[in-house]
Amino acid sequence: MTFYIKWLATFVTIAGAICTSINIYPLGPALLNAGAFLWLIVAVKWREWSLIVINATLLAIYTIGLVVKLAT
Repeated sequence: MTFYIKWLATFVTIAGAICTSINIYPLGPALLNAGAFLWLIVAVKWREWSLIVINATLLAIYTIGLVVKLAT
């Protein structure tokens, strides 16, 4: 199962990076958020702490950024 989730997460993250680079907002950050969440699921299943820390941190940063931007 993690095989499919990790590849979906990879493609979603790449799509988010592309959208962000061409300034498609809020789709870019939303996709990056989704990618980080999917990778976090994989990291937890694998019990891989380095991936858990980076993806939990990215998820928090992207979520805070989206909420602040959309709230103003």
